Amino acid sequence: MVAIAINVMWFLIGLIALAGVIYLAIYVIETFIMPIPERVKQAVWVIVLLLALIALLGALAGGGTFRLPGVR
Repeated sequence: MVAIAINVMWFLIGLIALAGVIYLAIYVIETFIMPIPERVKQAVWVIVLLLALIALLGALAGGGTFRLPGVR
């Protein structure tokens, strides 16, 4: 039970970091390069939401630990 709680906490930390990076990237692109259509931004956030849901279900099911890519 504690392992699941730890997996969920790591998932939340990773999700917050990922959302921050994506938000920053969208902000920089819109500020310095060109405006992004609202539908494209919505599609990006839906994809992030789906990936987060898959990762959360994996963490809750105990099928593996949530790890950042490239971290052993």
